Amino acid sequence: MTQCGYPSSTVIPAKAGIHAAAGLWPHGSSAPNSNAMDISHLDISEADAAAALWEEAGLVRAWNDPHTDIAAALACPTSTILAARDEGRVIGTVLAGYDGHRGWLYYVAVAADQRGTGLGRSLVEAAEQWLVAQGARVIRLMIRAENHVVKGFYEALGYEDGEMIVMGKRL
Repeated sequence: MTQCGYPSSTVIPAKAGIHAAAGLWPHGSSAPNSNAMDISHLDISEADAAAALWEEAGLVRAWNDPHTDIAAALACPTSTILAARDEGRVIGTVLAGYDGHRGWLYYVAVAADQRGTGLGRSLVEAAEQWLVAQGARVIRLMIRAENHVVKGFYEALGYEDGEMIVMGKRL
């Protein structure tokens, strides 16, 4: 397995900390300025809850196994998954990754009974703070062409159409 590659095993130890030596968000701590919402790093033991939330939010596709994505993100020092919890229940997530220049957001999901409460905004803002602490100078995200509703959500947070085409190749 490469450092940030997809794991060949489903058993990945939990991340001990994110740049803990620099004091940036040690594992289990809350996001700065998260408005008293419990937003902190997802623990691998919460993978099933996060995957179920992503399914509920319509984010999972047949070609992306959420458990593989979770394990890979938690195993890589330049990515994390932040989770919001209510009485121990995972009610929101955002996967944030840093490529050395850009920060990327994926799997922004909020439980159906929590939508419209500002939780999505809090998650995105926490991820932005984490990415800036990593060194990101710009943050990008992708919206599926058929997902028209979420475009307004991101525009309200200051995101704009980057007028680019995203291309990919499955390996």
